[in-house]
Amino acid sequence: MLLDADNISKTYRGSVREVRALENVSVAVDAGEFVAVCGPSGCGKTTLLLVAGGLLAPDGGTVQIGGKDPYAIPANERALFRGANVGFVFQQFHLIPYLSVIENVLAPAIAVGGEDRRERAEHLISHFGMTDRMHHLPGQLSTGERQRAALARALLNKPKLLLADEPTGNLDQENAEAVLKYLAEFAADGGGVLMVSHDDAAVQFAQRSVRIHAGQLVTA
Repeated sequence: MLLDADNISKTYRGSVREVRALENVSVAVDAGEFVAVCGPSGCGKTTLLLVAGGLLAPDGGTVQIGGKDPYAIPANERALFRGANVGFVFQQFHLIPYLSVIENVLAPAIAVGGEDRRERAEHLISHFGMTDRMHHLPGQLSTGERQRAALARALLNKPKLLLADEPTGNLDQENAEAVLKYLAEFAADGGGVLMVSHDDAAVQFAQRSVRIHAGQLVTA
């Protein structure tokens, strides 16, 4: 099992009130699986993704990534563990604006290292059809190109698991379908994908889906 998030609960505590974002939600992803978590905005999908990726500790429940609990290790080790095992793809891309495409794609190597990273970065950029944009800044790219650059960056360290948060939310239909096909291809090659989306058309690319409503799992 690549990912096993079991009975996850998370509450955000503010100065005025508490918001119960997740209540006993479970989701698992195995090698070769593309799993979608769907539901309306504000239902807890992104919180689940952050918890599953080792970025946000849950109040209750457990997370195992490749059989290891990321919250049971020190924060600095957890960052290295994430860098080596998990790739993140976000709706807003989160590319560094003053770095070129090749520099953005290479950014995860800062934490993990590796002698072949430059060669791999160039291979990924070529795979996503962006060789001629390699030295452009994010501001010089189209929206679809920025998402492809973000995908290449997520794949640099050869993660076993990809976590995608509304990865097609800012894309037109053609670019959205291209990104979803890339995610499906990653799963077909033996990786695992967990994608959250409120778009039923995007969810159709997944092998199976779960639905969250008001922080609770309503179908599995």
